[in-house]
Amino acid sequence: MHRKSQTFVTRSLALSAAMLLAMPLAMAESATEESAGSIEQLLKSGWEVAGYASNSDSRSTFILFKNPQQSHLVQCLAGYDVTRTPRVFENCYRQR
Repeated sequence: MHRKSQTFVTRSLALSAAMLLAMPLAMAESATEESAGSIEQLLKSGWEVAGYASNSDSRSTFILFKNPQQSHLVQCLAGYDVTRTPRVFENCYRQR
C-alpha cells in the first residue's frame, strides 16, 4: 500500500473510532432530556401501540406509541436479560 493510502486509512479509522466513542455520551444526554416515562405510564395516559419490532434473539422489542393529542411519537425498548437486576428493562423516549 502506498504511504498516502496508509495515512488516509489510518486517519479515517481514527476518526471513525472517535465518533463511535462519542456516540454513547451524546445518546445518554439526549435520552435524559427526551425520557418519556414507562410503558405502563404511557398506556395509562392514553398512548396507543402504533407498531413493534422484535429483535432476532427475542430478548428485546421496540414498541412505537402514538397519541392523537400529541405531535410526536414515543419509542420504547423493552427486554429481558438474565444478567441484569431487575431482569426486565425498558427505556422510552420521544421521537420528534
